[in-house]
Amino acid sequence: MVAEALVDEYLRLGLALGRHIDGLVDAYYGPADLADQAAAGPLESPASLAERARRLLGELVVDGDLEAGRRTWLAAQARGLHTTARKLAGEPIGYLDEIEDCYSVRPGLVPEDEFSEAHKRIDDVLPGSGSLAERYIVWREQQIVPAELLGKAIDSLAEDFRERTGRAFGLPLGEQVEFELVTHKPWSGFNYYLGGLRSRVAVNIDLPVPSTSLGPLVAHEAYPGHHTEHCRKEVGLVRQRSQMEETIFLVGTPQCLLAEGLADLGIEIIAGRRPEPVIADHLNPLGVAYDAELVGQLSIAGEALGAVRGNAAILIHDEGLDVGDAVDYVAKWALLPRPRAEKVVDFLIDPTWRAYAFCYIEGLRLCRRYVAGEPSRFERLVTEQVTPSELAAA
Repeated sequence: MVAEALVDEYLRLGLALGRHIDGLVDAYYGPADLADQAAAGPLESPASLAERARRLLGELVVDGDLEAGRRTWLAAQARGLHTTARKLAGEPIGYLDEIEDCYSVRPGLVPEDEFSEAHKRIDDVLPGSGSLAERYIVWREQQIVPAELLGKAIDSLAEDFRERTGRAFGLPLGEQVEFELVTHKPWSGFNYYLGGLRSRVAVNIDLPVPSTSLGPLVAHEAYPGHHTEHCRKEVGLVRQRSQMEETIFLVGTPQCLLAEGLADLGIEIIAGRRPEPVIADHLNPLGVAYDAELVGQLSIAGEALGAVRGNAAILIHDEGLDVGDAVDYVAKWALLPRPRAEKVVDFLIDPTWRAYAFCYIEGLRLCRRYVAGEPSRFERLVTEQVTPSELAAA
């Protein structure tokens, strides 16, 4: 099969699967006729889609018309789609196998001793008296950004991060991000890439937004995270190289693992390993509570707790842990109040996102190790097609 036909089938397959799974197609700005045909045609059975994915994967793993690196990237993507289609068709697939086949990493449970040690470090830093969980929850809720200041804080951070990103890596002329506040979503923030160098970033306010998460959220969704990656690849890969496979972004593929990893890493690249003073310069003048020194100390002390959600996901889907018990587990080890722990678990049990938590956990670990503080390596992640296996081997 020639290169154009392989890419065309990849796009059609992703769009067809997206009709079955809400949110699977995270973004699409490719040929409009393909989207129209996918939407208008009869709904194809999951078994048929699994067979199409199997055939596509077979075409991609042999020598063909595509350059080797591009073919490797597409094969990894097709493997994820094949797994999703097989699961949709009712084929039993173990949870860890699903993650490995979709995202090219195989996680495991993190020992709870690591969480206990993180609790001890947090306890040493956090002021006040009483139990650690009570003190940490009270402190965190004291960092809430007042609703009337949220828009101003986001705009201030985005303007600075945009300037830093442009200076470090360059941004295409005409790129644009619009922020909006939304409710009733399983995630805290989401980038809707619209094509044409435009993004709409939704910030979920189901629960009040803490100042401690605002800077990382803006960097993750916009500069130098998702929006920056989409823009750079639209210009460099789609417009200049005609690599149309980049016009679709599909959940359940390695593309997501690297996108989330680089987006989480981005704030360190533009504002330093400890970006808290930069964030404070924007939030403090607005009257938003944000103690840069304490936030930095707590971030370092509690970094291991980012894996709590991964453990909870494995316990739910691989070991059969009850959802209520999973909420208790997250509340205990992540030091979260029950409503926030429930929100974490809601994401972990959502049919579209059940395996996705590891895109953040394993993606950040992989991207941080590969980049190793070198901006040119980060720029490669936002401009080129790479796979998790390639980064792991680097």
